[in-house]
Amino acid sequence: MKRREFIKNAAVGLAALTAGRPHDANAKGPGYRVAVIGRTGKGNYGHGLDVVWNDIDQARVVAVADEDSKGRAEAAKRLNAPKAYADYRQMLEKERPQIVSVAPRWLDCHRDMVLACAEFGCHVFLEKAMCQDLEQADEMIAALEKRNLKLAIAHQTRYSPSLKHVRQIISDGKLGDILELRGRGKEDRRGGGEDLMVLGTHIMDLMRFFAGDAKECFANVRDGQKPVTANELRDGAEGIGPLVGDEIHAMYRFGKTTTGYFSTQRVRHGASNRFGLQLYGTKGILTMTTGALPEIWFVEDPSWQPGRSKARWKKITSAGIDKPETLSDANQRFGNSLITQDLIRAIETNTQPKGSMYDGRAALEMILAVYESHRLNTPVELPLKNRRHPLSLL
Repeated sequence: MKRREFIKNAAVGLAALTAGRPHDANAKGPGYRVAVIGRTGKGNYGHGLDVVWNDIDQARVVAVADEDSKGRAEAAKRLNAPKAYADYRQMLEKERPQIVSVAPRWLDCHRDMVLACAEFGCHVFLEKAMCQDLEQADEMIAALEKRNLKLAIAHQTRYSPSLKHVRQIISDGKLGDILELRGRGKEDRRGGGEDLMVLGTHIMDLMRFFAGDAKECFANVRDGQKPVTANELRDGAEGIGPLVGDEIHAMYRFGKTTTGYFSTQRVRHGASNRFGLQLYGTKGILTMTTGALPEIWFVEDPSWQPGRSKARWKKITSAGIDKPETLSDANQRFGNSLITQDLIRAIETNTQPKGSMYDGRAALEMILAVYESHRLNTPVELPLKNRRHPLSLL
């Protein structure tokens, strides 16, 4: 992919960083009415999608819902919520919040909770991944679109202030033309299908951030070193839905000459150490982890063999190139704060969040394209024509 095309795609992802600031965090007034839906023992409150609202001056938590009595009481206490409900629908009907954190990490409840929020006219901050399949994602988006409601998904990396410096080195030509994107999951005990869904969603979102929409996917899914069949199909943990495979290799075609690769398998050594994304250009390499303050390094070396060229790796932080990091993201509160403030900005300007429902669905589509390609044993075009979960047709 030519550098100017790559820069254009990255600019789309960074539009909110360059086109305007988030709503003033010091703004006074009654604030937005916020409710939180959690589910103790079945996804809990995700990665801090509840407590983030304690840091947002222009919002106030009016209620929390959790079917577990102990978890509900604890959540109400840490959020200083005046009301607590066992039934989230009852909470939505009585409290009429403007924004709702759909916080559970498990995916089996996302569709129903988001549809309920849409029914009662609530904007949504949603834990990743979006949901179990594309039929659910399409239904969720249609319901939100009908009421002109916004959804921000918890893909924190695209909100990172460090990415403006990544964009600058790409714009300055330090990496040249981008030829390949390479991503891997955490490859721990979840290596394979679970890793693809739970952690792969971050990598797919990053690939799209830099290279735009994937056009095609060709993938192979294996279990015990053999191509998977319906015999290996199982119910995934954490409400993921149907799951299969302990080894996955996928190739994606983006625009022009850029190709993306994603792999995950259960490995004996180095679990979690390779989780992230690498950009390979005609002049160098950039490697990064995920999160609001990811580890990012680049080297100007067209051979992609830094040891041979003696080129020096340079670190990128929110402060710039070769500058120490000055920010912190304890318990992901900084990243979640960036997302919630951007969601408020999107509501007030009637625009989409930087990580919108469409981005959440597109990342999920790249994931499910893996199974569709394996099922058909051929490359598949995106968007997928089949909106059902491919494993239900295996």
